[in-house]
Amino acid sequence: MTIHKAAFWLSGTILAAGLSPAFAQQGNDVTVVLAETVDVVEPCMAARQDVGRVISENVNEMLVEFDYVNGGLKPRLATEWSQVDNDTWEFKLRPGVKWHDGTPLTAKDVQFTIERNKNPKLSCETGGKYFGGTEFSFEIPDDNTIRITTNPPQPILPLLMTVMPVQSAATTPPDEFDRKPVGTGPYVFSDWQVGQSITVSRNPDYWGEQPQVEKATYLFRSDSAVAAAMVEAGEADIVPSIALQDANNKETDFSYPNSETTSLRIDTRVAPTNDRRIREAMNLAIDREAMVGTLFPADAQIATHLVVPTTIGYNPDVPVWPFDPEKAKELVAEAKADGVPVDTQIRIIGRNGQYPNATEAMEAIMAMLQDVGLNVKLDMYDVSVWNNYFVSPFVADAGPTLTQSQHDNATGDPVFTAFVKYASEGSHSMLRDPAVDELIAKATAATGEERTKLWQELFAKVNTDIIADIPMFHMVGFTRVSPRLDFKPTIATNSELQLSQIKFK
Repeated sequence: MTIHKAAFWLSGTILAAGLSPAFAQQGNDVTVVLAETVDVVEPCMAARQDVGRVISENVNEMLVEFDYVNGGLKPRLATEWSQVDNDTWEFKLRPGVKWHDGTPLTAKDVQFTIERNKNPKLSCETGGKYFGGTEFSFEIPDDNTIRITTNPPQPILPLLMTVMPVQSAATTPPDEFDRKPVGTGPYVFSDWQVGQSITVSRNPDYWGEQPQVEKATYLFRSDSAVAAAMVEAGEADIVPSIALQDANNKETDFSYPNSETTSLRIDTRVAPTNDRRIREAMNLAIDREAMVGTLFPADAQIATHLVVPTTIGYNPDVPVWPFDPEKAKELVAEAKADGVPVDTQIRIIGRNGQYPNATEAMEAIMAMLQDVGLNVKLDMYDVSVWNNYFVSPFVADAGPTLTQSQHDNATGDPVFTAFVKYASEGSHSMLRDPAVDELIAKATAATGEERTKLWQELFAKVNTDIIADIPMFHMVGFTRVSPRLDFKPTIATNSELQLSQIKFK
């Protein structure tokens, strides 16, 4: 399908649905096209890219904001913070902030939010990824002050607060995902047509400066060419993620270094993937260099970790896996001779639209693994099904799996990666290694050079000793932006899309 045919087809589809193909051009409204269908709008799930781009800092705001352009932290719902002792931080809330329902923001809402993120009945993505292994207690001297004590100590607690959208303590029911979130942000959650669209509208009572965008509509299109064509046809304004082959217009398309690292998580619990030789063989079987500039952007960097090289604790001594299919075949044969059931089917659990060319990349990897003598099958799922394999409790009796993953760590510390991915209680982890757990706990509580050293030790252990993943690439993103907008993507575009940062020419 050519880009012009795609645009024509899409216009017909929109008209058939009773929508105007020019709605993206109406006044100060914008239309954003996401690659995945948003199946939940719960703020505690905003660590998921599709949810975060709608909710984070638009509807629900963070206590502290990470400055993706200049680095460092800046006030958002908290105006200041200080460390009381090794275990406790105090946050002062911005006075006069109101929820969209008119009630005032108080310290009780912050406590509620943290407890909600830790609620095992909800399995919150943010709580599981960033607060797993940490216990909290609270002291509230007044409505605008909260003291948060953590066990173990969290020397970077203000940084952790940059990834947690604050929710109202009036959120009901408390043990179910919210379907119409109430926030304090510059936009009010207006409408959710499940599987079709989401709409947010400008909050006239916002505590901060009024943004230019009045209303945003989010649509879902998994086909990158179709999504890109919508901007070209004037039917949309921003596509945060398009495939490299569709980034062909220098006037509308922008590349940016994002913080995502692609990989496949290996199930280390069951045969044959519980044998280190098989895990090594799988890494040796992948021709990563052949994928650069074809399935993945030419500027993508071959990864050895799940964090980018600018992250503290990144270990430069962990080597890149070479492409050595003959060695891989030898390892598979050796394992087979020792009784490892190498003929057992291994399933790749893929996620539709996780990144551009996601399906094609998994098809190529499947073929490479088959070439070295492994029995591999690919199953591609939408995020709602894929999530059951990726997040604990995992699908029971799934057999040996490799789960397609893309991990975002934009804020520069492995604490956002290590526990969730490798700790025994991590919600994405299939490792059960006491030595790994001990390393993570020590590094989390450490500071300075000791923190860096411990993280480097951890990454060497999980990537070379254990081999818990098939690391692939540190990614580069491509975004298509309508010429009528004054907006350029940054590393933040990977996980959030602040509508207040969009201007009109």
